[in-house]
Amino acid sequence: MGRTLVNRKDLNPEASPEAAYGARLRSAREAHGWKQDDLGARMGYSGRHISGVETCHKPPTRRFSIAADAALGIEETADTFEREWREIQHGVLLQGFPEYVGYEGRAVEIRLYNIGIIPGLLQTREFAQVLADSAVRRGVITTEQADERVAVLMGRQHALVRPRPPMVSVTMDESCIRRIVGSRDVMDAQLQKLVEFAELPNAMLQIIPFDIGTLRPFNLPVNLLTLSDRSVVAYAESQIRGHLEREATSVLPLLTAYHQLQTEALSHIASVAMINEIREGTP
Repeated sequence: MGRTLVNRKDLNPEASPEAAYGARLRSAREAHGWKQDDLGARMGYSGRHISGVETCHKPPTRRFSIAADAALGIEETADTFEREWREIQHGVLLQGFPEYVGYEGRAVEIRLYNIGIIPGLLQTREFAQVLADSAVRRGVITTEQADERVAVLMGRQHALVRPRPPMVSVTMDESCIRRIVGSRDVMDAQLQKLVEFAELPNAMLQIIPFDIGTLRPFNLPVNLLTLSDRSVVAYAESQIRGHLEREATSVLPLLTAYHQLQTEALSHIASVAMINEIREGTP
């Protein structure tokens, strides 16, 4: 028999991220009409364990979260328990970013604009590791969080090679390819990866030359995702926070500005030529 509600404990989702996770788990379970033992049986856990997570007596784990997503049928959505677990474990991820990643994995078109750093979707593991290690040295994150950051990034790149990959348009400031990150070998391999990306049939790569001056409409990185229902989601971040925007009145002006940016950028062919010219000067 499933557990009764005689000793049901009131939950306060505002108390902590773990409390919010537990309250959401209880709500999702009850929406299916399941008792704790019922959900536990579907997940491979005891009802007591489910109770412990719901009431914050047991911390959620990645394995637990993946099992919950499968049992509740939400593993392919943007709002999974695994995503929430990652937010709890790795608070260094900017607000809105985990939710953005969920959308990114399902987008039919991805448009990226970056300044200074090559976009994460196109970074080599070595390039990404240099950036993560730098954050560790500055005391921003721990070594474990750096490893998780790189792992999340590598996982995101699977979106580019799924059976029906999205169209990916990448527009980068010239500073992205001229700024040396790590050793010259690391940078050379990174530039080579950009060239290989540009050869994909679903890819468009454009460089914004330094001489564009005031015609550049963005001062911060911007990501735009077109979903299967043709709606567009925007994500932008500063040094300290990220923001996910779904309202059309806010997103469409960004999309227009992105198109204007592309008209000022070098062509796909000219952009690849610039990257190769830089590589030729790299020992």
